[in-house]
Amino acid sequence: MKFKASIDIMPHTELLDPQGKAVNNSLHKIGQTEIEKVRIGKRIELHIEAKDATEAEKLVKESCETLLVNKIMEQYQYNISAIEG
Repeated sequence: MKFKASIDIMPHTELLDPQGKAVNNSLHKIGQTEIEKVRIGKRIELHIEAKDATEAEKLVKESCETLLVNKIMEQYQYNISAIEG
């Protein structure tokens, strides 16, 4: 079976986010003062060949825990869906 995983990675909420702060300040400079607390993260999409959804989830978690996410500074969540075909 084929699956698609979408992984959203964000800095831990208690950590400073210099990129988010810079974007927040820039938005204020162009007059968009209603926008606050900008946080910048990343999104990763994976296509996976696995025997079932449980195996696909195991592969995604292992990839996140060992390579894709710096657990000291980042948190993550993911969504896995089957791909037809």
